[in-house]
Amino acid sequence: MHFLHLEDVFGSAVVHSSLNNRPMFSEITWTERRASTYKPEPDPLNFWTRGMLSLLIIIFCSAAVVSLGVTPIVRRLAPALGLIDLPGHRKVHVTPTPRGGGIGIFLGVLLPALGLLVLGISGAGREWEGLSLLFDSGGFDDHRGQQLIAISIGAIILFLTGLADDRWNLSWKFRLGLQLAVAVGVAAAGVRATVFVSQPWVGFAATVLWILVLTNALNFLDNMDALSAGIGLISSLIFASILLLMVKEPILPVAMPLVMLSGSLLGFLFWNRPPASIFMGDCGSNLIGFLLATLTVTGTFYERTGSRHVMLAPLCVMAVPLYDFCTVIFIRLKQGRSPFHGDKSHFSHRLVELGLKPAHAVLTIHLTTAMTGLGALLLYQVPDWNGAALVIALIFMILSIIAILETVGRCSVSDIQEELAEVRLARDADDLLRKSGASSARTESP
Repeated sequence: MHFLHLEDVFGSAVVHSSLNNRPMFSEITWTERRASTYKPEPDPLNFWTRGMLSLLIIIFCSAAVVSLGVTPIVRRLAPALGLIDLPGHRKVHVTPTPRGGGIGIFLGVLLPALGLLVLGISGAGREWEGLSLLFDSGGFDDHRGQQLIAISIGAIILFLTGLADDRWNLSWKFRLGLQLAVAVGVAAAGVRATVFVSQPWVGFAATVLWILVLTNALNFLDNMDALSAGIGLISSLIFASILLLMVKEPILPVAMPLVMLSGSLLGFLFWNRPPASIFMGDCGSNLIGFLLATLTVTGTFYERTGSRHVMLAPLCVMAVPLYDFCTVIFIRLKQGRSPFHGDKSHFSHRLVELGLKPAHAVLTIHLTTAMTGLGALLLYQVPDWNGAALVIALIFMILSIIAILETVGRCSVSDIQEELAEVRLARDADDLLRKSGASSARTESP
């Protein structure tokens, strides 16, 4: 039979106290003593059992409701504000359509963020464990706060610039220069990637380039109903999932804006789904691209995991938008045109030229983006660069399929144009022969 020792039950301090003829339970009881020294192991599930899941759901739904309610108001006011997108040879829509839906997306992110900020400053609702965990977490320090303030200021500037461009059609040189200034300012404020190089200027330059490319890539993709908004929704959800689930400690201050952005985009998509009753405009696409670019840099995917290969996760998630941006720029420069002059060189247009309906082309791009995003999640399940190489190979194959479809689309259009030209020449020749024959007959008649 196994007998328990007194030390096992009451603790050695209490037993020795009783042996010395002192009270068994002194001023500090055994329970209090054990509670003061016992440190439980961190439980990953504990994060979700203390109100955080409900807070995320409320934030997501709040952003969606705000965007859902504001967007139809903007649509009604758009004609009076001069926010109308007229049809053109490089555009898919055939009727004048309101734009400025980015206002709804912007407010869908701003209002929930202000609500959280007010609660955090006032201290109200701190008894709710979700809010307490958000503001008291180690990830919310002064440096992180400085980064988020810089991102907020940059987002407001680019949103207003995009809104002015929707109204007055600003020069692309002015817009690009302003984007460069904002990117430099945000990077100088601390939103900067290290890219594992000792020279700070390399990380600075990489961050500025990343912000510029991703901001314009989302703008370029806004060429069909629900395309840019859908990619923004998929990307923000995947990035938020990584920062909440795939890292050692959830990075709440960065994940929350991504959750707000995804909710706001979901509300906007109700009005932007094919056939769209309103477009987001440059104010929306600039906002989405800038937030995704800066928040992915702020998220520091590598810092919390200890595995360098996961730094490729943002590239995997945004592989399709980046591919489309690079190929379109290459095509336009090759043809001697401005890289910011709109046309139908995008992947979405090629799919339509192959015979897909615009809605099906958009869905195809959404699915390919989700596939590359799942590849980013797989990076966190492989231990080293060997496993990461397999994931990158998978992404490369997906982009190769896109390249094949684009090439076939271009060849098909070229062949159709050549056939039409031949048919036109043959018809003109027949008309000419017919006219010459008729004139000859009139000449020969008595």
